[in-house]
Amino acid sequence: MPKIDPATSRRRFIQYLAASPLFAGTSLAALAEQRPLPDPELRPDPYVWAPRDYDHLIADPKEALDVFDFEPVMHKNVPPAHFGYMASGVDDDVTLRANREGFLKFQLRPRRLVDVSKVDMSTEILGQKYESPIIIDPTGGHKGYHPDGESGVARAAKTGDHLMILSTQATTSVADVIAARGRPIWSQLYATNKFEVAKHHVLSMERQGSIAVAVTVDRNGGRNQETALRLRRLDTRQCAACHDSSSLAASQRDKPMYEGADLSDLKSIQSSAMSWDYIKRLRDLTKLKMVIKGILAWEDAKIAAETGIDAIIVSNHGGRADESGRSTIESLPEILQVSGTMPVLIDSGFRRGTDIVKALCMGAKGVAVGRPYLWGLGAFGEPGVARVLQILRNELKVAMQQIGAPSLKELKPAMVLRV
Repeated sequence: MPKIDPATSRRRFIQYLAASPLFAGTSLAALAEQRPLPDPELRPDPYVWAPRDYDHLIADPKEALDVFDFEPVMHKNVPPAHFGYMASGVDDDVTLRANREGFLKFQLRPRRLVDVSKVDMSTEILGQKYESPIIIDPTGGHKGYHPDGESGVARAAKTGDHLMILSTQATTSVADVIAARGRPIWSQLYATNKFEVAKHHVLSMERQGSIAVAVTVDRNGGRNQETALRLRRLDTRQCAACHDSSSLAASQRDKPMYEGADLSDLKSIQSSAMSWDYIKRLRDLTKLKMVIKGILAWEDAKIAAETGIDAIIVSNHGGRADESGRSTIESLPEILQVSGTMPVLIDSGFRRGTDIVKALCMGAKGVAVGRPYLWGLGAFGEPGVARVLQILRNELKVAMQQIGAPSLKELKPAMVLRV
């Protein structure tokens, strides 16, 4: 069989399409003429001289060069069903991928001849000062990834003085996590279909020492987690040994947050009936700061600001809530235009210091990460989480130096360009 030149084949295919009546009047033919294909003999630029070698995984957190080095180690260590739950988005995982691709639509505009020999990454969020704007996002079931669990994550967060938000679905209590963290945390709330359960959760959070409740509002319907379901089929363990799936209530009774709650008639850990009136009812219950997690449209951000919500988190649940196809970094600018003095945080897809600095330049007060620290947890436990957070802090510091910002207050919207 004669060898086929890929460049020639592609050029002929484009010419064939250009001649088709389906594309009459379009610019496809012009595109083929104006965008000559590269010489097939040329190597791609930049050439990948040092590809990742997934046959030789890192054996120690110190060996990691970036946060991505931890994911294949976690994949090796963690059962398929647990890994699949962590890794999955919904449907075709379009939004999950969009969160990463969205950062490519924004470029940094560095400023030069600025003294960045010292970099101050400290920030203040809802009256509390933290040495880093990188936040621990709420993710559930940490002990399913490593015995260190949420307490190990909290101790790693203490090292870099990160704000930590604890999931309703945590496998460790609020009080124990606060003890490990060494300072108060925020708690995330899944409201459930019963307001009485949501009330129980909020009062328990306050009693145990949380200083804010982050109400998740982007899980108001079902979701099709195909990746998780397909990987679950590869798991040969008997899940009933660890999970009581006889009813939803039974599956939640081992979660510390549900201790003492009346779980009769519990149909969902989320609520499809939430409204702004529902949020008001929650606010009337507690003195905790009220944060709304899952805002993606300026209209909702405007209502939040006007009704006195203490902060919002721009989030699409890491691509796990709905298949909108839009990244959170693309949603951020419109929300900041109407947020006023209300602090705006953001999560979903942040993996690099340059990702984080773009959001901070736009005006976000903090950036929360989820999957990266879970990779570290599943790979090496607490030391893995600590190393992931250290890498992100180091990368953020370098990014701030490279664009000419010795402190967070020097990060300006003019340093980011939409392309």
